[in-house]
Amino acid sequence: MSGDGSGSTDPGSDAGGTYTLVVELTAPATIEVGALGEHRFESGAYAYTGSALGAGGFSRVDRHRRTARGEHDVRHWHVDHLLGHPDARIDRVVRSVGGDVECAVADRLPAGPVDGFGASDCDCGSHLAAGTGPPADLAALVREAHEAAVAEAGGAVDVVDGSTASAAGAVTDANATQ
Repeated sequence: MSGDGSGSTDPGSDAGGTYTLVVELTAPATIEVGALGEHRFESGAYAYTGSALGAGGFSRVDRHRRTARGEHDVRHWHVDHLLGHPDARIDRVVRSVGGDVECAVADRLPAGPVDGFGASDCDCGSHLAAGTGPPADLAALVREAHEAAVAEAGGAVDVVDGSTASAAGAVTDANATQ
């Protein structure tokens, strides 16, 4: 799947790699998740891991941000259904720049609430993890998963604010290149 070619303002967007959106759902919700059907999501933190290896790289993250802000109504991927809910917001984004580690990261995270979520093109159980505490706690686990995966595959890990469309909103920068 390629990016949407939106001309991201994120300087690392052309490099591509793997990303995880740390999403906060502020109220419980029942959401229709495309072909996966209707599912109940409790309020709390979730982590969706995807790849941005096609044309446009991390511009896909900008598309996810627009969906979460209610500026993009197309529901193409499973995560679009979660992000399109009015009580969902992207807290932060963890990226493995240049790393094709999507499944390695997803496998290192807690089990998700919906089997097959984001994993229709691989053998993973789910690419959506559920946290047990605040978004910052899940974000720490996500970062650890990215760093471990990158240590094996190469690349660099960074964390950017979920609401910004550029790296100017960087939360941290870990040069985890190997």
